[in-house]
Amino acid sequence: MRFLTSVFALAVALAPFAAWGQAYPAKPIRMVVPFPPGGTSDIIGRTLGQKLNEAWGQPVIMDNRGGVAGSIGAANAAKSPPDGYTLLVGNVGPVAINNSIYKSTGYDPLKDFTPITLAVTAPQIVVVHPSVPARTFKEFAALVKRSQGKINYGSSGPGSISHLSAELYKRMTKTDMLHVPFKGSALITIALLSGEVDVVFSDMAVVLPHVQAGKLRALAVTGLKPTPLVPGVPSVAESGVPGFAMTSWWGILGPAGMPQPIVARLNTELGRILRLADVQKTFATLGVDAATSKPEEFGGFIKTEFAKYAKLITDIGIEKQ
Repeated sequence: MRFLTSVFALAVALAPFAAWGQAYPAKPIRMVVPFPPGGTSDIIGRTLGQKLNEAWGQPVIMDNRGGVAGSIGAANAAKSPPDGYTLLVGNVGPVAINNSIYKSTGYDPLKDFTPITLAVTAPQIVVVHPSVPARTFKEFAALVKRSQGKINYGSSGPGSISHLSAELYKRMTKTDMLHVPFKGSALITIALLSGEVDVVFSDMAVVLPHVQAGKLRALAVTGLKPTPLVPGVPSVAESGVPGFAMTSWWGILGPAGMPQPIVARLNTELGRILRLADVQKTFATLGVDAATSKPEEFGGFIKTEFAKYAKLITDIGIEKQ
């Protein structure tokens, strides 16, 4: 009898939270995108937001807050009420890298967010200007060794994923390349197309059209395995650098302390959306793969990524800005 009384008391205590989850959402949801409109993060957010609107009948309003490599938007989301009406399209930069690059971002990525689901993963693609005398990644690796630091690579700046990928390659192969930083992927691509830089470890969405047009040459992808997004292009790992892997990712998070029923409802609905054929097709055109996870899995993944990049940044010797 005492056991039944305890069960009843627990059910009564949890009832308001269950009802809260069932009633959600009762008003528009704000989706913070910590980068300017038109980029990969923005398209991911708008795609998921439109589908949530169709499913739940509540508008999902995009709030683009760029600045400091995504940190300004991420800080804004972290400081919002944890009621499920502010979500963040977080990616590897503001969630796993920036706190090891900047002295102050305004948030702690391991404490100030509620992980909801991983949404997208994407290897980078290694592309060179056609003037570079290498038609395969193995030929490029041999060229880098012979050149002794004369080959240059472009990046979005110190601590960016494009910078860290190239530096990881240098460390694993004990070779050298000259770093040429730019402010953003668009400027890197212009420099690569003009021959100002030799190679870029780039997000696929930015350079694939130029590869398809024959203006740039794709040599490898940075995932452990090749991807059907670019058929016939091998991975760096299978091209002579075993174990090399660098993957960009995006996920949906909320402020710390969100009610579990709302987290569960978002995770279930976003999981359904990410498995839709038209969503996967849209993401494929960006050079990214739809992915899903449980909230606790995403949380564990973030901790692993944070530790990985913190070590790499320390090993490279990047000083905090």
